[in-house]
Amino acid sequence: MIEARALEEGQALTVASYLTEWLAHTRGRVRVTTYEGYEGLIRLHAIPRLGQVPRARLSPLHIQRVYAETLEPAGSLSAGTVLNLHLVLTQALGQAVRWGLLEHNPARGAQPPRPCRPEPRVVDPALASAILSLLPGTGVEAPAAIALSTGMRRGEILALTWGDLDAGLSLAQVRRTLHPTSGGLAFSEPKTRRSRRAVALPEMLRPYLERQRSDQEARRAARPTWEDLDLVVDRGDGGPLNPDTLSSRWRKFLARSGLPHVRFHDLRHAHATLMLLKGVHPKVVFERLGHASVGTTLDIYSHVIPTMQTEAVRAFDELFAPEAAPS
Repeated sequence: MIEARALEEGQALTVASYLTEWLAHTRGRVRVTTYEGYEGLIRLHAIPRLGQVPRARLSPLHIQRVYAETLEPAGSLSAGTVLNLHLVLTQALGQAVRWGLLEHNPARGAQPPRPCRPEPRVVDPALASAILSLLPGTGVEAPAAIALSTGMRRGEILALTWGDLDAGLSLAQVRRTLHPTSGGLAFSEPKTRRSRRAVALPEMLRPYLERQRSDQEARRAARPTWEDLDLVVDRGDGGPLNPDTLSSRWRKFLARSGLPHVRFHDLRHAHATLMLLKGVHPKVVFERLGHASVGTTLDIYSHVIPTMQTEAVRAFDELFAPEAAPS
């Protein structure tokens, strides 16, 4: 690790030495999964290509060349991953400016690729109804029904406890999320303030939750050991279910059911899309999803806006339509 004296005096350091120091500084200040993402991008892609460059000589062109070398098809990284690398380097080198080790942030002069955000798979009312009708008795019944009817994220669903639900099963408090780390599964607080939210539960979800609770009680009684974490969705013994395992089960459910390919995350998109199409105000939808802003919601679901525009025009015409002439 770089000695504090070297940092204070601004001695000539390599990019590798600085990035290693920055990672040590960052660890413990961000979530475990966030740190592991930073560390992986720097260790695998930044240090091998930039590590030997003297810190003071690092230029935007050095960084731009890294993006060109790593981006598909010449490289192996998607545009989204290269953009993430850019964001991490921008943050790391911005800290060097704040520490007085660089006058300017060279990452700000580099231009990352713009990844194309794939359109969410449209789950119309007919497909949503088909999914719901085939869920009972499957290993994905409860989590899929919750995702479709609330728009909650996969990790939020898997961290939900019965104590987070009110007695009438009409309200859920989203307080935690479950995510895999290099050390195993971990619970943590949601990443943003907006993600910590109360979500009203529709009446149609009640039978799915009641079946899940009855199934858990039966499994608990039949097992000599039970990990009592009060989870709504568990792996079979009361313990947390790995998010990747849930996604695998979901894909198998689709294959067995003959349903079109829909990612588990698309159930969240389906909830938002169906609510918008039914005339629910975007602000309500954004609050249910826990987005950072209503602008994020409108950006992601821009494909729904044309239909909403048509409905708005129709409503305006109805408001000012001339009254029928008396006969």
